[in-house]
Amino acid sequence: MTKKRLVLAILFILPLVAYLFFSSGINNFAKLPKLKNNISTLEQLSEGSAVDFEKKITLLSFFGKDFDTKKVYAFNVKEKIYDRYHEFKDFQVVSVITPDQVQKINDFKAEIDKTSSSKNWKFIVLEPDNIKKLFRSLNTDLSLDQNLATNLMFIIDKNLSLRGRSDDEDEGIKFGYDMSNIAEISDKFNDDVKIILAEYRLALKKYKAERQ
Repeated sequence: MTKKRLVLAILFILPLVAYLFFSSGINNFAKLPKLKNNISTLEQLSEGSAVDFEKKITLLSFFGKDFDTKKVYAFNVKEKIYDRYHEFKDFQVVSVITPDQVQKINDFKAEIDKTSSSKNWKFIVLEPDNIKKLFRSLNTDLSLDQNLATNLMFIIDKNLSLRGRSDDEDEGIKFGYDMSNIAEISDKFNDDVKIILAEYRLALKKYKAERQ
């Protein structure tokens, strides 16, 4: 009798836990708003590059010339976001740097590999003018600092659209998430990453069901 109750409890609890995992965010399975559509520069950059933006859910950051400072903040993303979701299919983190920062990448990846795998944290090496061009293509009211860097990380969907919050309680339109703010990473950013992953998983399930 005890085993039967245990089995019934497991059958009940596991679906509930899964539901709570994907619905814990304030948007509760609602699609994460599209703030900007068809970021063409990303598509152009993917050509001839080891990084493919199309058909990927991408968390995009700009380290520019300031890798040493920004990587400290990036570890917040690693611990709160990347370590949890890096094994999801079609998920990646992409960081943009200048050529003089390349030699510093390996140490950063080695730190990631201590707790997960750095395979899906990728880097794009661009000259300053192209970094500015890429950032402008996001079409926001934000700007890079003097080192071509920002504390913000952006969510780009599989169709090259910028996702975020259109009615954030603090900012109104929220284009990016502050890597230096652990509370924001743990709360809003984690919430929205879960939402967009759930969105695509549900869309995939619906597609498979319609094919059968």
